[in-house]
Amino acid sequence: LMAYSYTHLYKIPSTGLRFFTVYGPWGRPDMAYYKFTKAILENKPIDVYNKGKMSRDFTYIDDNIEALRLLLLHPQKNESGGLPLILNLGNNSPINLMEFINIIETKLEKKAICNYTEMQPGDMDETWADVSKLGNKINFKPSVNIETGMKKFIDWYVTYNRTQF
Repeated sequence: LMAYSYTHLYKIPSTGLRFFTVYGPWGRPDMAYYKFTKAILENKPIDVYNKGKMSRDFTYIDDNIEALRLLLLHPQKNESGGLPLILNLGNNSPINLMEFINIIETKLEKKAICNYTEMQPGDMDETWADVSKLGNKINFKPSVNIETGMKKFIDWYVTYNRTQF
């Protein structure tokens, strides 16, 4: 609302960024990738919502940093008739939850103990970032796939927490 007001009233261009499931080293411990990795290593069960029938558009932190760098170097003009510009920062490639868990299991060389549950209220079946507008604005395309990103995260996680395992 504030961005809209300033853009509309004072013709101050503004850009809103929507981040889609950001992951990587030093990430949030409450995120699934972090909780799953920790639980699998500790032989604890993981909650798999909607019985695994959901997908997320995971975005590695380095891709977001590069997109932000390019946006700062190339500020966007207001071309939307007084409305803030909204850009998605995502990978444009949703991953099924069970495939995602399999990637973690493969990297850890350890099977997950899955506790299949119903969908949480308010959760989404799928997130998918259409990044075409971002690509057109700054000639950017995410480059880190989920396998590479999760390997980097798990390598960091195991090193950072090596005294626990």
